[in-house]
Amino acid sequence: MKLWESYDRGLIHASTRMVVPPMATQSGSDGFPGPRTVRHYVELARNERVGLLFTEHSYIARQGKADPWQLGFETDEVIPFQQRLTEAVHDVHPGILFFAQISHAGVNTSEAVTGEELVSASEIAGQGGISRALTIPEIRELEEKFAEAALRVKKSGYDGVEIHSAHGYLLNQFYSPLTNDRRDVYGAGSLENRTRFLVETVAAVRRAVGPDFPVAVRLGGCDYMDGGSTVDDAARTSVLLEQAGVDLIDLSGGLCIYMRPGHREAGWFSDMSRAVKEKVKTPVILTGGVRTPDEAETLLEEGAADFIGVGRAMLQNPAWGLDY
Repeated sequence: MKLWESYDRGLIHASTRMVVPPMATQSGSDGFPGPRTVRHYVELARNERVGLLFTEHSYIARQGKADPWQLGFETDEVIPFQQRLTEAVHDVHPGILFFAQISHAGVNTSEAVTGEELVSASEIAGQGGISRALTIPEIRELEEKFAEAALRVKKSGYDGVEIHSAHGYLLNQFYSPLTNDRRDVYGAGSLENRTRFLVETVAAVRRAVGPDFPVAVRLGGCDYMDGGSTVDDAARTSVLLEQAGVDLIDLSGGLCIYMRPGHREAGWFSDMSRAVKEKVKTPVILTGGVRTPDEAETLLEEGAADFIGVGRAMLQNPAWGLDY
């Protein structure tokens, strides 16, 4: 099966095309991975069919912490704890690619969690309150915090880093017209403006980790909502990301999060992934609704993506695919 074939292009050298996407365990303590965190990822990594495994999103700064149990890469203190996690995963599956995802929640948190005021692209009402718009100097400061966190990811022994710009978190709040009504260079006047924060963050991360460390972006390319971001936006943004030097484009939903309303078919974001693949040569991950290896194989054979993410099915059965 193509699903079990290796992939070797640029900085991405994967033993199979099967990906376990980021899924929250809420097992952290003050941002540090604990024994339950290690057990969870080791169990997933024991599956020799997995080519690429992502951690759940980890906050880059306390201001962007999404929940009390989230993992973090805010300070250097986390590095030895994260090293134990990467060593444990690589011990059970030496050939696996293990990436850490870094994020900022923006308005999708609360002052009760962060101890700080809510910030976003604009003034937005969220479940935890109303955000204020970030200033340009604050945006630049957060770009550097993403870069510092990415360097900690590298020092922790991961094989790559993923920047979270999906599921309605901060970078996605800048990207979506539904949450960005700014009138400056980071504003809603053009796609280039709405993606500027993301593209500059990619550049800052690349400077921090160097040319030989893989950088991925999880792009919430389409909101699937009236007035929101579109499939065409996703394709055009992927071109900008490729030009910025991203090594992997991991597609998911925007403000609709990881579901697509009214869709239950395997690969429910495949309209977006096909549009992106028409525009870029950068490898693309498609996740959403895949339950069986045959479904994943069909999507690969049809050219919908280069990698297929298997999330909930792997949580239910960490031995997924081993009998194929």
